[in-house]
Amino acid sequence: MGKHKPRTWPDVDEPLPASVIDNHTHLPLGDWEIPKAEGARLSLPEQLQRADAVGVTRMISSYCEVPDWGPGLELAAMYPQVRVSLGLHPNDAPLHAGHADPSPDGMVPSARPWHQENTLEEALETLDSYLNNPLVVAVGETGLDYYRTAEPGREAQKQAFRAQIAMAKAHDLPMQIHDRDAHQDCIDVLLQDGAPRHTVFHCFSGDAQMAEILAQNGWYASFAGPITYPSNLELRKAFAAMPPHLVLLETDAPYLTPAPWRGCPNASYVSTHTVRMFAQLWDCGLETACNRITENTEGVYGTWGV
Repeated sequence: MGKHKPRTWPDVDEPLPASVIDNHTHLPLGDWEIPKAEGARLSLPEQLQRADAVGVTRMISSYCEVPDWGPGLELAAMYPQVRVSLGLHPNDAPLHAGHADPSPDGMVPSARPWHQENTLEEALETLDSYLNNPLVVAVGETGLDYYRTAEPGREAQKQAFRAQIAMAKAHDLPMQIHDRDAHQDCIDVLLQDGAPRHTVFHCFSGDAQMAEILAQNGWYASFAGPITYPSNLELRKAFAAMPPHLVLLETDAPYLTPAPWRGCPNASYVSTHTVRMFAQLWDCGLETACNRITENTEGVYGTWGV
């Protein structure tokens, strides 16, 4: 057997020729949330410094559980390059509704105190109360996840999804969608309820045919590290099917680290590798790709920070 690759924090890449925005990450709210690599953690200030050094100068951090919404806003108030997206995750919605059935992937969901202390309706009301804060630039991630939620909890997912669609439209905010093994149902709900003015499929995982549906409706596809994996030919075909003006960049850190650092912890500064793949697939210069990413992202979320 080959030697196991050490799980290190990725090296800092060469700086990009122009700045870009990571439109979906999960910045840690405490040291305990930062992954360990070879026994060490990379502090949030160091992560942000590395991001700035390589040209990832702004980011949107997503917080999707009740206890994280307030602290997420406090973090954004500390760092001018950070804005937040707040939502109720589709895997949390069933727990607020009392559904903790074993999921199709074999996991048994574990309800936390905040799931038991807040009904689904109460959690959604609390979320809505945060959305007037100017540091909030999107609703989400919300959507449907049939990989981690069994059949009894899926109606609660749809209820929460529909409620957040209504919130995004009421507050005129973009919406970030989590869609896992639920492509058609996500599309159907959006078409039935009417999508918000700007709708983003975070960490897009569909095929070229689904990409064409997004394009027809003016919805955005956000691509993360998996687009760099050699085996993901179908995802690169989906990228090619998207009009360039509807493509966004994300990390989904600390997950989905791009090649050549797959398996290591992720952070916004590592997205330079994903940007280089974008440029390759668009057959354009790296600076052109950076400028296109920034223009697209500001068109959805506006401008802020540095």
